[in-house]
Amino acid sequence: MGLGAIEDCSRRVTVERIVRLGAVTSTQDVARDLPIGSVVVADFQTAGRGRLDRAWESPPGTALLASFVTRLHPVAPLAAGVAAAEACAHNVGLKWPNDLVLKGRKVGGILLEASGQKVVVGFGINLSWAPPGAARLPMDAVLLLDRLRDRMKLAFSAPPEAVLSRWRALSVTLGKQVRVVLPGETFEGLADDVDEAGHLIVGGRTIAAGDIIHLR
Repeated sequence: MGLGAIEDCSRRVTVERIVRLGAVTSTQDVARDLPIGSVVVADFQTAGRGRLDRAWESPPGTALLASFVTRLHPVAPLAAGVAAAEACAHNVGLKWPNDLVLKGRKVGGILLEASGQKVVVGFGINLSWAPPGAARLPMDAVLLLDRLRDRMKLAFSAPPEAVLSRWRALSVTLGKQVRVVLPGETFEGLADDVDEAGHLIVGGRTIAAGDIIHLR
């Protein structure tokens, strides 16, 4: 059951403004100084990026590139993942911490930048083009944005326990043997669960940040 089943909608975030642009350095750069409730959408990013300042590249008009400005949630990264996976449908799953996966291949990514009680949530989702080894989502960009707006409202107004439960159901990481790559250390183990803060538990160890590689 998705987050749409949650009855209490009193804390839902209302989208106040959508900024549509052609080319930008990054939708995150534009959204950072906008008020809560804003959404920035662009056709092309000249300096798109993901986690750890990795480059995110796609030809103009081939991906959904959008950043949402919303109130911080206790498990914001997982709430954003749930919103995106449910918006994408097509059995898109979640690889901890922020990858969207379709049939075992990455179809999109999420970048969060928090400041005080505000967080900017950036999405990059491949639609009509994908780099080698990645996947494309067979969905219209306008429809996907509308669905994502609705799901962001639901996920960021839901109680943390509801988000965690839904994230577990959508996860493609839990129950798998993984390799954890940390600064100065790499180890392997079973991805057991996520804790109440959204951290991944691997072989009894709590991982707050790091690269996760699925082994099988």
